[in-house]
Amino acid sequence: MIPLFSTFVHPTAHARVSEVLTSQFLSEGRLVKEFEARLAAELGLANPAALNSGTSALHLAVVVAGLGPGDEVIMAPQTFIASGLAVVQEGATPVFTDVQYETGNIDPAAIEASITPRTKAIMAVHWGGYPCDMDELHAIARRHQLVVIEDAAHALGATYKGRPIGAISEYTCFSFQAIKHLTTGDGGALCCPDPARAEEVFRRRWFGIDRDHSPMSELGEREYDLAELGYKYHLSDYGAALGLANLEGFAERMTRRRALARQYTAGLSQVAGLQLFEQRPDRESAYWLYGMHVERRLDFIRALKSRGIVASVAHNGIDKNSLFGGKREYLTNQRRFDDTQIHIPLHDALSPEQVDYIISAINQGW
Repeated sequence: MIPLFSTFVHPTAHARVSEVLTSQFLSEGRLVKEFEARLAAELGLANPAALNSGTSALHLAVVVAGLGPGDEVIMAPQTFIASGLAVVQEGATPVFTDVQYETGNIDPAAIEASITPRTKAIMAVHWGGYPCDMDELHAIARRHQLVVIEDAAHALGATYKGRPIGAISEYTCFSFQAIKHLTTGDGGALCCPDPARAEEVFRRRWFGIDRDHSPMSELGEREYDLAELGYKYHLSDYGAALGLANLEGFAERMTRRRALARQYTAGLSQVAGLQLFEQRPDRESAYWLYGMHVERRLDFIRALKSRGIVASVAHNGIDKNSLFGGKREYLTNQRRFDDTQIHIPLHDALSPEQVDYIISAINQGW
């Protein structure tokens, strides 16, 4: 069976992780700093703070942005529940607006009707790794004095108008979970171009203690005066070692992934009953997913399964959950998206020959 995802572990990872185990220094240390420096230098991320999960990155972004009870965050439901949970965790309210049917991303044209005096932020989820319309989102944010938080869990390596995702908005959140482009086992990063915000993120990811300016006293305890709530969200050197290994050849792997996506597009663009997701020339998807809309979706899934191929929606709209108030039928594009979206395998272990086989399997019909 050709799986939807595959975890990539670089051949050098075993040696790097073994060195950490031998050193017996497993917590946050020099390897975390090295990992952050390489994320910035090689991928263009702005002041990346390495964290223990993408969910921690989302929550910390909400916290540092100052969102809380009574505040509203506009977001599209086409995401994983972590996006909404990070908002609810601070007592704020997710306000779901519609998606673009062609991409699954938040529709800028639907946002302003949802803005109220309580609106404080827009959360933009780059579905499948395809960047949202960031210029339009930032224009809306400027008009209404809103914060923009990017959920880029799928989008490491993506670009928008030549700029890397991770260097555009006030807050950008990445995931390094096991099946993402780059894994630290589990982990994430929060990027803030503004140095003052970035400094607060670094401080609050470790209980609110400024490690760089809290020396150890002769008594053996750090000297600090806690002034704000902090969290235990830092990445470990153990995870950073795996991340550093997996950064090797990242650009080449992304190039190869995009070539496989182009192969799919060439082979599937004329299939009846199938509509590929939109791809604009002003942005580069990270292609965590390769998605499309299909007629008779269950028949499609079953036909591919009978031919040894996994197909999946990955996630449907999260507004269906009771925690978030239940399904909004007025989100017409989201409801259509729920009914027809599907994704086919795209990962580092996939070969061009397997892509040809999947294309052939789809062209056989369902």
